[in-house]
This record gives sequence, C-alpha cells and structure tokens, in this order.
Amino acid sequence: MKPRALPSRWQSAQPALKAVQVAFDVSESVLMAVRRAAFDANLSNSDQIRVVLDLPITRQAKRPRLTVSLSPEDYQLLGERYQLDPADHLAIKERVNAELIEFSESQSQPKKAARRARS
Repeated sequence: MKPRALPSRWQSAQPALKAVQVAFDVSESVLMAVRRAAFDANLSNSDQIRVVLDLPITRQAKRPRLTVSLSPEDYQLLGERYQLDPADHLAIKERVNAELIEFSESQSQPKKAARRARS
C-alpha cells in the first residue's frame, strides 16, 4: 500500500516530523557552559548545541517568549495574589506578563543610574 501524500499545508513541517529529539545527561558544568554560550549568542540551548556540533541552524524569526508550566494550584495562588478568579487564566496571564515587564525594568534601573553617574 502506497503512503498518502501530506496535505500541502503540512509539507513545510515534514523535515521536523522526521527529526528526533535527543537528550544528553551531562554534568552541571557542561549544562552551564552551553546555557551561558547560548545566552551570550542569543540562541536557544538547542541551537547552541548545533553550533558546537557544527550543524546548520535555521535562524527563523522567532517570537521572543518565556514559558512556565502552571498547575491548577499555581493558578489558585496567582488568583489570590492578583485578586482574580483562578479560572480566569487570560487575566492571570496578563498580570503575570505585567509583573515580568516590571521585573525587567527594575533589573535595568541600577545599570541606567550607574551610567548616568559615570557621565
């Protein structure tokens, strides 16, 4: 029996369907070295491993984003923290996003003040 052709909208994903994710059990120092190099090069950990192995990386425009897994208990805690319904995941996500922006701005404040002081 001949395999069916993929629908045209899926054909661009065909190479990814053939890829196999490989995990490596490494020491903490190897893990940190790869993470640090990836951060410095603005790459994902996976892309940094590809650089180390001299494999091509596809620099597709990626949306910069952070991810975290939230359990129902986490939503309960965040709902209480933000005084929101724990079931209102979108509202909680918006508040978390605002808090991350606030965190980012607070991290850059001392650096800006130090630059002004040196000027």
